[in-house]
Amino acid sequence: MNYRYSLLIQWSEVDKLYLVTLPEFAELAMQPCTYGKTYEEAIANAQEAIAGYLDYCQEEGLIPPSPTLIAA
Repeated sequence: MNYRYSLLIQWSEVDKLYLVTLPEFAELAMQPCTYGKTYEEAIANAQEAIAGYLDYCQEEGLIPPSPTLIAA
C-alpha cells in the first residue's frame, strides 16, 4: 500500500540535527520520533520509521493512522 504521511522537519540548533515529527503517528510514537545529521538523512530515517510503524500495526492487527489529506 502506498501511504503519504506528513513529515515535520525542524533544525535543532541545540542538538545540531534535523528532528522529524510524524503527526499521524503521535499516538504510537514519541515526538520527534527520528532525526538526521542532514536533511536527506532525516527523510530516510523518517521513511524507515513509518515502515516500522506500519509493520507494527499489521503485526498487532491495528488499523494504521490515516494520512492527513491536504487539498491541492
